[in-house]
Amino acid sequence: MTQENKTVCPLCQGKKIIAGTCECNAEWRGTQKGEDWEECQCSPEQQCEMCKGTGYIDSEKKCS
Repeated sequence: MTQENKTVCPLCQGKKIIAGTCECNAEWRGTQKGEDWEECQCSPEQQCEMCKGTGYIDSEKKCS
């Protein structure tokens, strides 16, 4: 009988995605929409590379 041992992914902490981040700075201006300037640049959410979007990784521990 095979038992799968799964551990919560340490990179995304079981959330399956890595949240995007935003950086804002009034000294530099990114893009202009109409007459307003957007002073923040954001990266999109990404699927976790370590667990491939499952939220868990297989532990390498095996029972003897």
